[in-house]
Amino acid sequence: MKKIAIINQKGGSGKTTTVVNIGAYLSLFGKKVLLIDLDPQAHTTIHLGFNPSDLKKSVYDVLVNETSIEESMVPTKMKNLFLLSSRIELASAEIELVNTIGREIILRDALKKHKNSFDYVLIDCPPSLGILTLNALTAVKEIFIPIQAEFFALEGLTKLIQTIKIIRERINPEIEVSGVIITMYDQRKNICREVMQKVKGHFKDKVFNTKIRENVRLAEAPSFGQTIITFAPNSHGAIDYRELAKEIIKGGDHEKNRIRQRPVKLDNAHSSGSRKKGK
Repeated sequence: MKKIAIINQKGGSGKTTTVVNIGAYLSLFGKKVLLIDLDPQAHTTIHLGFNPSDLKKSVYDVLVNETSIEESMVPTKMKNLFLLSSRIELASAEIELVNTIGREIILRDALKKHKNSFDYVLIDCPPSLGILTLNALTAVKEIFIPIQAEFFALEGLTKLIQTIKIIRERINPEIEVSGVIITMYDQRKNICREVMQKVKGHFKDKVFNTKIRENVRLAEAPSFGQTIITFAPNSHGAIDYRELAKEIIKGGDHEKNRIRQRPVKLDNAHSSGSRKKGK
């Protein structure tokens, strides 16, 4: 079972869109997939067509009430795709767990009982680096970072990389950034090409070959509670996420290289290059 956290504390990076549509295509390709919505905003849950308040159990119950994942998850409209949903109560979990011993490994321990149940577990992380994110990072071996192709693309990533390093040293020695996904990409824009070069310069072979192009259909799909597969199967968004899912499944030597190479320091990474374009 491959456990992957998708994380970027910067808004607009395409984190939830990536979780939902990678999960959808992996399931379409015959993989059994569990999506865990660890964000109190419940965007993954809503994107898949669920009303969070209508669901009896959620990831909150797993973390706070020690309910099993099997009891708490629900099937989605797609075969092989399951959801451990979020609810607004999850926002209070940070406070409720503050005195709980081992609070950062609750999700890891819950997933251990399902190590043969799924091919992939994808976790949609919240935009903060609190207890919820720590639970995700201690539960997985791999991290995917979606990065929007814009001027401030690398803003704040230094703090995330530092947090991952600390968790690797103290709690989870197996965790690595194994994939970086460029989103909102437009080949015609200079800024997108420049950001792509900078990201590759910092993350090397960790960057996936497939880039997610700007696509209105991807933005519209959540409001209809659908994945891009059912909402606009012939759109650029559908084509790109299908190719990305294939690249993830393929893995092999390219994946090993991505995992081995650790990103360099990102301070002020966005400031050079683009500012030269002031003409």
